[in-house]
Amino acid sequence: MTDLKGKSAIVTGGGGGIGEAIARAFAEAGANVTVADVSEEAAKRVANDIGGAAWVVNLAETTQLESLQLKCEILVNNAGIQRVSPIEDFNVEDFRLIQKIMLEAPFLLIRASLPYMYEKGWGRVINLSSVHGLRASAFKSAYVAAKHGLEGLSKVTALEGASHGVTSNCINPGYVRTALVEKQISDQAKVHGISEDEVVEKIMLADSSIKRLLDPSEVASLALWLASDSAGLATGSSFVMDGGWTAH
Repeated sequence: MTDLKGKSAIVTGGGGGIGEAIARAFAEAGANVTVADVSEEAAKRVANDIGGAAWVVNLAETTQLESLQLKCEILVNNAGIQRVSPIEDFNVEDFRLIQKIMLEAPFLLIRASLPYMYEKGWGRVINLSSVHGLRASAFKSAYVAAKHGLEGLSKVTALEGASHGVTSNCINPGYVRTALVEKQISDQAKVHGISEDEVVEKIMLADSSIKRLLDPSEVASLALWLASDSAGLATGSSFVMDGGWTAH
């Protein structure tokens, strides 16, 4: 098993879904985990369960993140939201909100974490990207733009951190069965005028060779490996878990 004893980790969006699964996996491996979430109830629930700390933070309020100094060896940028709409109808404030939460906030958190990682001579930045960090889908302009930006940020972090013992990677899942995806199913059904079952079969899994949604625990297992010493030479990469979607 991966041993993270003595390591401190921060997981954004840790109050549910993929983030919660990662927080639990890290805690089980011995890490001291801070569960960061906009929901106080969710953050405290997970933190109490795993013996970690809760950090209630709204990542959309990016100006409050500019002066942060974080002491963690492992940073997981996982928090995200989704909006589905044609570009011509896309709400401008929603577009900006997604960029703040999913690109600007990760930059500021990485910026706040690197000095401590450099001091320690060891660090792991794990960015939860998506297949949509590598491919595009209609009606998701803000999400796709943010994830593509996150891919670039992760690579630059890898280049700058290499000489300091810090790695930076993206995890690129396909559709994971989380509350965020359940909401997307409903939104996509409305946009395309089809049933929710048809959304899963004909849209979400259309390009996937393995016809099922991912479980959050599967993503957490990859994050756990990337946080380990075994992944010391894995950096600047995008690790795809998409059932063969990007193999086309």
